[in-house]
Amino acid sequence: MEYLIGIQGPDFVLVAADNVAVSSFIQMKQDDDKMFKLSEKILLLCVGEAGDTLQFAEYIQKNVQLYKMRNGYELSPAAAANFTRKNLAEYLRSRTPYHVNMLLAGYDDTDGPGLYYMDHLSSLVKAPFAAHGYGAYFTLSILDRYYKPDLTRDEALDVLKKCIEELNRRFILNLPFFTVRLIDKEGIHDLEKLSPTK
Repeated sequence: MEYLIGIQGPDFVLVAADNVAVSSFIQMKQDDDKMFKLSEKILLLCVGEAGDTLQFAEYIQKNVQLYKMRNGYELSPAAAANFTRKNLAEYLRSRTPYHVNMLLAGYDDTDGPGLYYMDHLSSLVKAPFAAHGYGAYFTLSILDRYYKPDLTRDEALDVLKKCIEELNRRFILNLPFFTVRLIDKEGIHDLEKLSPTK
């Protein structure tokens, strides 16, 4: 029922997540932040079972920070994505698997921006754009049509707004607010929350 989206540009990654926390068909709250800051330039967006998402994301977050403390430098987005995938795969083969779907977005000074798609079966792929949740069924075609590799920041924001409007028009659930963040060489920037126009 939740929704994550990420769009990679030539020098940035734009990500958004809805703010609704649901349990079955009940809306628990509308200010849930589904983004976890792993480092100064890496964000992990996580949806799935309520307890699993928080526990697994915080476990990854603390271990990435521990790596920086021990070694004196941060993991790259690719290394963080592979570390996350390895842990998810190990838990998948245990008695206590985590049912979480994730997008990992970040910026590396040598490799540039990166957006990584991971699902609860611990598959991992680097993608130019990605979405998780039922809303992805409605918005992947929009991303496919309007995405181009040299997308500017304003164009990426316009594509994101198109996706949110499509969700508002066609998705049965009410997703009133979306947290939007942008990652570039300067770090993570909070953008204005988006809300579909009525």
